[in-house]
Amino acid sequence: MRRAGLVRLLVLQLLDGEEPAYGNRLIERIRELSAGLVTVNPNTMYPLLRTLEDEGLAVGEWEHPVRRSRRFYRITEAGIAERETLRDDVLPTLDEVATAVETLRRELAA
Repeated sequence: MRRAGLVRLLVLQLLDGEEPAYGNRLIERIRELSAGLVTVNPNTMYPLLRTLEDEGLAVGEWEHPVRRSRRFYRITEAGIAERETLRDDVLPTLDEVATAVETLRRELAA
């Protein structure tokens, strides 16, 4: 699922909230949303956020520019467009995974 763009899609989705998000909070939310099935470590999250910013898909601002404690991110218009493209790619794969899991569950419960 990572290769299919799931983490990138989730991050873009979460950046479109009412409040800007920072790396550790995004990691927590992904873990919560997936009931722990999808975990992202900081060595993945922070390079991804920098890449999204470099690509113009997100913008980041330091909470305290002098101390540089946390960097908060928001999605851009280009990020919204990218999210929609990723949805078209990732959702069919998620459907396939859900179908496969249900088939396995039925087999094992029989």
